[in-house]
Amino acid sequence: RILTAFTLAVCLSSPGKAQQQCTNGFDLDRASGQCLDIDECRTIPEACRGDMVCVNQNGGYLCVPRTNPVYRSPYLSPYSNVYPPPPAPGPVPNYPTVTRPLMCRFGFQLDENNQCADVDECASDSHQCNPTQICINTEGGYTCSCTEGYWLLEGQCLDIDECRYGYCQQLCANVPGSYSCTCNPGFTLNDDGRSCQDVNECTSENPCTQTCVNTYGSFLCRCEPGYELEADGVNCSDMDECSFSEFLCQHECVNGPGSYYCTCPSGYNLLDDNRSCQDINECEIRNFTCTSQQTCFNIPGEYKCLDPVRCEEPYLQINENRCMCPAENPGCRDQPFTILYRVMDMVSGRSVPSDIFQMQATTRYPGAYYIFQIKSGNEGREFYMRQTGPISATLVMTRPVKGPRTIELDLEMITVNTVINFRGSSVIRLRIFVSQYSF
Repeated sequence: RILTAFTLAVCLSSPGKAQQQCTNGFDLDRASGQCLDIDECRTIPEACRGDMVCVNQNGGYLCVPRTNPVYRSPYLSPYSNVYPPPPAPGPVPNYPTVTRPLMCRFGFQLDENNQCADVDECASDSHQCNPTQICINTEGGYTCSCTEGYWLLEGQCLDIDECRYGYCQQLCANVPGSYSCTCNPGFTLNDDGRSCQDVNECTSENPCTQTCVNTYGSFLCRCEPGYELEADGVNCSDMDECSFSEFLCQHECVNGPGSYYCTCPSGYNLLDDNRSCQDINECEIRNFTCTSQQTCFNIPGEYKCLDPVRCEEPYLQINENRCMCPAENPGCRDQPFTILYRVMDMVSGRSVPSDIFQMQATTRYPGAYYIFQIKSGNEGREFYMRQTGPISATLVMTRPVKGPRTIELDLEMITVNTVINFRGSSVIRLRIFVSQYSF
C-alpha cells in the first residue's frame, strides 16, 4: 500500500522586512503572533483520492489506506455504514516510521536544549533598520525606531523642532534631538525645564536705593517724598523743592534732604503755616533801644527811634507835631502858615497805582477854594496828588518803591479866597519809611 506525506519544513521571511510570515501549512494567529497548524483534511476538498484516508499532521497531512490499522481517520465514525468494517486483526504490516523535524515559528530558533528561543536580530545585526534608526528587539522579531527627539519620516529619522510646537513658555533653542528652554530677564526656569516663574527682585536683593516695587518680570524703584528718581531708574536724589516755585515761602526757602523749610528775616516770626512771616512789633513788646525822649515807631521788620519835633525860626511849636508861623511876623510872609509832621510806613515793592495818604482842609471859608500839590521830595516822580473833592486830595504812588528807604514829602494845600483876596498855604511834612521786605 502507498503512504503519502505532505509536509513543509521551515518558516521564511521576506528580505528587507521585519514582518513575521508562516510557511505553508501554518497560519499566523494575529492575537498571539504565533503560527498555528492548518487542518488540511477539513479545508482542502478531496485532499486524498481513491481508497486513501486523510490524516492531518503538524504543517501538513497524510493520505493512508483506509484499511491501514496504524492510521485511522478522526473524521470517520467507527459506526459508519459507508465503508466496510475493518477486517479482523491480523499481523501488523511493517510500514516505515514517519518522523517530522521540530520546527520553530518565525523569529525563533532551536537552542542547546532543543527549545525554541527568540532570535535577537538587533544583537546579531540581522535587522534591516536604516543607519539613522535604532533597532529594538521584540519577541519573534524586531522594530525600527528613532531616538527621543526624532521622528520617523519615509524611513529617515528627522529632528523634531520642539520650539515650533511651543514646548517652552518663553525662549526656546532647538538642538539636534532635543531642545533647551530659557526665560526672559526677570524670570527663572522652573524645575520642569519648560515654564518660567517671575523673580521677585525686591526680596532677593533690593536693587533700589529706596523703595522697590516688584512687577511681572521686572521691578520699579520709587522714591520717598522729597526725592526724585534719577535717569538710571534706580537711584534717588534729593528734590530741590525751592527751585519749583518762588511762592513756597514768603521770605526764603531752604532746601534740605528730602524736604525744605521756610525762614523769616530778623524782625519777623514764622507763622503756624510754616511759610508766612509776621512782623514783630518791637515797640509794643518794648524790645527797643530808644531813649526816653525819643518815640519808638514800628515798621515791618524793624523799628525807628523818632526824635521829638523841633520847630525852626520863625515857626513856633503849637504841639508835639505842629509848627506855626505867625502872620504878624514879616518872616512868615512867604512861608506856609502851618507845618504838620506825620510819619507812616510802607512795605517794599507795593503794587501801583496805590493810594497811600489823604489830606483835607479842616475849615472851609466862604468864597475859598483849595489847591493840593507836592511841594518837595518827589524828585523821582513816584507820587502825585489827585484831588478827590473841593477840600480833599489823595497822595497816589505811581511807581514801585523798593526799600529800605526813607522818603520825606512836603504836601501843600493852598487856600485861595477871592472875596478877601487871600492866598495862603499849609504843609504836611510826611515821612515814609519803606521796609526792606514786601511783607
